[in-house]
Amino acid sequence: MASVTERTLTFKDMCERFGVTPRTLRYYEYIELLSPLKEGRRRIYTPREVARMTLVMRGRRFGFGLEEIRQWLEIYHDRGTEAQMQAWVERADRQLVVLRAQYDELAEAIGDLQKLRDDVAARND
Repeated sequence: MASVTERTLTFKDMCERFGVTPRTLRYYEYIELLSPLKEGRRRIYTPREVARMTLVMRGRRFGFGLEEIRQWLEIYHDRGTEAQMQAWVERADRQLVVLRAQYDELAEAIGDLQKLRDDVAARND
């Protein structure tokens, strides 16, 4: 079994580094996004797990669901880097459409709110 080195992180270190709760980190393990080494009850996160967590957090930031992220990570294991990157481009293209639509909706809501705010403020002058 591996021992803790400068290149590995503890459970607590992972939570702090990625700003997640212990519950979140355990859940990511439960749904097989992460597979830390274990020494007894102690979890040890290798550079591989840190890299996977970085990708998970990036995927979450971009609005991808956990299952979609898990499937994308598995492509590397099943079919290699090239297939994973191709799948990433396809997923990114789809998500960009979604995010642009959300952006447009948000811009419209901001404009409507600003107009209403300005109208109400003008009545009170």
